[in-house]
Amino acid sequence: MEEQTALVTGAAGGIGAAVVRLLAEQGTTVVAVDRDAARLAEEVAKLRAESLQVADFPVDVSDSAAVEAVVAAAEEQIGPIDQLVNAAGVLRLGPVKDITDEDLRAMLDVNVTGVLNVTRAVVNRMIPRARGAIVTVTSNAAVTPRAGMAAYAASKAAATQLVKSLGLEVAQYGIRCNTVAPGSTDTPMLRSMWHDREAEQHTLDGSPSAYRVGIPLRRIGRPDDVAEAVAFLLSDRAAQITLHDLTVDGGASLGA
Repeated sequence: MEEQTALVTGAAGGIGAAVVRLLAEQGTTVVAVDRDAARLAEEVAKLRAESLQVADFPVDVSDSAAVEAVVAAAEEQIGPIDQLVNAAGVLRLGPVKDITDEDLRAMLDVNVTGVLNVTRAVVNRMIPRARGAIVTVTSNAAVTPRAGMAAYAASKAAATQLVKSLGLEVAQYGIRCNTVAPGSTDTPMLRSMWHDREAEQHTLDGSPSAYRVGIPLRRIGRPDDVAEAVAFLLSDRAAQITLHDLTVDGGASLGA
């Protein structure tokens, strides 16, 4: 990972923050991107206090013009981007019959359009250099039906196919594109779904009435678990891996 530059979205918390820290600890210079400028600056300040090479570039990934400007600025100020991690994500729950236009738009804007905006801006700079690795954090819900999560699952499935199709287009340039699909991971997003003291246990046990199995490994994932998978797919150890979807869910999707 040494002498590499990575851009990571969703960098102010959860999985994105874990990815930023791990890559920086491995010697990568990280361009940390998030729309929450204050929280992003706070997280980056902590890392820089540890002498890690991280710079904050706040932006809303759903704004294509703003994304293009930030990527251009990052390459000018930091250097060519060798790696991209799309970790920004939005979750809104509810059955299809009740999902609002606002909630649907929020998920599509970040989970699909945001991935497209950032990836397009970065890959157009990778192509002339004929190198690069891209990893997009999706969800095991992209392939496993979940009641009350249809719109979210659809957005993650769309992102998965977007990245795989892109990977086919840019393989000729030596650019690899993969996805990492977490299951239940201890982040603010997961905890927003828990409404009682037994919620964690219910996640582990599953819910037969909702046709949802539990987690065979009997543990809630940690952001670091996902970050390690992302770092592997970015690294030269995965030099022959592209168009791959790596599931990190403790067996919750039964290998789907």
